[in-house]
Amino acid sequence: MSATTSSLEPLFTILSYSYATLETNFYKLPGSSVVARYVKSSHQNDPGRTLLEVFLIIFAIRTLLQSRTRADNSGKHFISFDEKEIDELVDEWTPEPLAAELSPKEQAELASIPVIVGPTGPKPKLSNGKTVLNLASYNFTGLAGNEDIKQSGVETLRKYGLGSCGPPGFYGNQDVHIQLEKDIADFLGTESAILYSQAFSTISSVIPAFCKRGDLIVADRGVNFSIQKGLQISRCTVRWYDHNDLNSLEQVLEAIEKERQKKRSPLTRRFIVTEGIFDHDGAMSDLPKLIELKLKFKYRLILDESISFGSVGRTGRGLTELYNVPADQVDMLVGSVANGLASAGGFCAGTNIVVNHQRINGTSFVFSAAMPALLTVAASEGISILRNTPSILSTLQENIRAVRVILDRVDCISIPSHPASATIHLHVKLPSPMHLSPRVPPPSPSLSSSSSGKPSNPLSPTPREAPQFDAELEEKLLQDVVEEALAQGVLITRAKRLRGQELNDIRPSIRLAISAALNKKDCEKAANVVKAAFVKIVGRQRR
Repeated sequence: MSATTSSLEPLFTILSYSYATLETNFYKLPGSSVVARYVKSSHQNDPGRTLLEVFLIIFAIRTLLQSRTRADNSGKHFISFDEKEIDELVDEWTPEPLAAELSPKEQAELASIPVIVGPTGPKPKLSNGKTVLNLASYNFTGLAGNEDIKQSGVETLRKYGLGSCGPPGFYGNQDVHIQLEKDIADFLGTESAILYSQAFSTISSVIPAFCKRGDLIVADRGVNFSIQKGLQISRCTVRWYDHNDLNSLEQVLEAIEKERQKKRSPLTRRFIVTEGIFDHDGAMSDLPKLIELKLKFKYRLILDESISFGSVGRTGRGLTELYNVPADQVDMLVGSVANGLASAGGFCAGTNIVVNHQRINGTSFVFSAAMPALLTVAASEGISILRNTPSILSTLQENIRAVRVILDRVDCISIPSHPASATIHLHVKLPSPMHLSPRVPPPSPSLSSSSSGKPSNPLSPTPREAPQFDAELEEKLLQDVVEEALAQGVLITRAKRLRGQELNDIRPSIRLAISAALNKKDCEKAANVVKAAFVKIVGRQRR
């Protein structure tokens, strides 16, 4: 034994020296002491535990390094083609179109759209060289083409560049965005405001930011498509009341409260959602009555003023100014910077809590790039102009009255819009049901409560007696009116609808957008052209 030990002693000496050298070099590495402490605490004088951890580490490394697919690399299941067969297959292959071919109706609609050359304004020039009166664009206050705004935009473009290149919550917000939010809040009289880069996605982001599954929303049956998408995204419980019928709203609120007390259900977050001026027909909400009902039944009010902001009120502040209601009475006041200030984007104004909540939970705010700086400055300049020039709104309302005086007296036209609305919807008033499809009853004026007097089902977005009309016939007649008016130098448009996608089928209409940039004489001329076109087209339908 002693001879064997003596012969192995040099080997033990080498191993001991190698271990000491390895240990010395290991502890020279950064973080080696942390690893040593972990190994000692993990070992705990238990070799089985150490072996298990070594096995798990090897298994994890093998899993990370192995192929992610289980494809057969041998190639025995692949079909081999020669060059000739490959060429024949390539020649026979026909790529599928990215989109379906346009139908004859769609092709005709596309061909009928006039092309504007140069800037869009109150009197744009078309590609055929003709200058027309523009009643098709949302330019209520006439800020589109304003020279002061254009100059400010050019200076901003040179200073900040074109795009913001990021969402507001990261690096997209600049000082001009913060300034516009302050300008909007100060203009409306609210604590704060938040800016969205797209008008359509504003209300559809505001609703799901506050309303979740289990919450309750009572909504108008005539709300626009953007609100409908917001209600759908929120996944909350929705109850409906008849379009712009606050008696129906009160009945629905009373029924909800009775049901809650009967079931002894706990209070949840509850909201009333409606529009200031409805995009579908130009009707106007009774804001004081809405405030009264919201306070009586303890609801929060989400008011979409995309059409009314910049078009009603002494200085364009919307329904709160028109009805002399403090803006803080509306919990979430939503508006369009694109419509009211001839720029882009939208906003939501309210308390600091309401606004700060959206900076984290508003999907369009969090995930969309911020507005370009030049459009932000243009909107701030627009607010300044509205503050200092209240005559703009006086001119706008005068032009609206001039148009309504002429069109209200035309027998073949029905107008559901409010007299103060800058968007005037024109429906065809056919002389008798004989001109409609045999299976379709005469049209009703709008989405309203049932004529039988029975309340509509609040669980359904469709009223008890839904209005019925021949959409195809009326759209054809209205398109003929549009083309006839264009031939006489007046640019108007049909209100475009998403047939089959909206909750209720909206009656076809021509939508006039009145502008303060036109004088009263121009508006009267345009109204007379539209009147003559209706009389001519509907008169032809009678024969």
